[in-house]
Amino acid sequence: MSGIPGRTAITETLKALPAQLTPPVELPGTPDELAAGAAAALGWAGTVLPEVVLFGRRVCLVADLLPDVHAERICLGQEPVTDKASVSTWAWPELAGRVPEPAVRIVGAIAVARHWRTGLANAVPFLRYGDAAVVLPTSAVLTHDYLVNCLPRARAYGVAVTSAEPDGAVQLDLPGRGDRAGAETDSTYRWVSELAYDQILDSAANGPRA
Repeated sequence: MSGIPGRTAITETLKALPAQLTPPVELPGTPDELAAGAAAALGWAGTVLPEVVLFGRRVCLVADLLPDVHAERICLGQEPVTDKASVSTWAWPELAGRVPEPAVRIVGAIAVARHWRTGLANAVPFLRYGDAAVVLPTSAVLTHDYLVNCLPRARAYGVAVTSAEPDGAVQLDLPGRGDRAGAETDSTYRWVSELAYDQILDSAANGPRA
């Protein structure tokens, strides 16, 4: 009993209705395909690598293979080293001149996401080591929230923004800062570059995907 006359019968027959569900935003292609389209729209030179999770962020790295260093590493038998603990020791003074040279240059990282907040959260940390960009479906960019919240933040960070049309075509919405001359090359960068080097060699060994 509710203690209010006439209320008991009504409240017992009421049923909670589910909130209206909003259809999920779909991406018009795989992350790898859309990242490749974004790299082309951005004019980034390098190999667009398959999507990976680094530092808890889901991105596609774009790396440029350095042919001379790659050839030297082949001659010396220096394969990619993907163990982070091992690469972290390369910064030790006693190992100066005794560790492999970076065989790739990290051009940037591309985050493919359904919402701009997720895209920026994934892309921004990689500005330490190169350029960064996000790919969003057009349904996500044709909103007031995108205009007043996403674009100012992306511009402030220097993250490029691209949009993917329903047919998978990717176009540039906002160019990045493009002044990463002072990008850091610490032991973490070396580890990321080794991962990218390993991905490039793996892709070359397996050939193009169907």
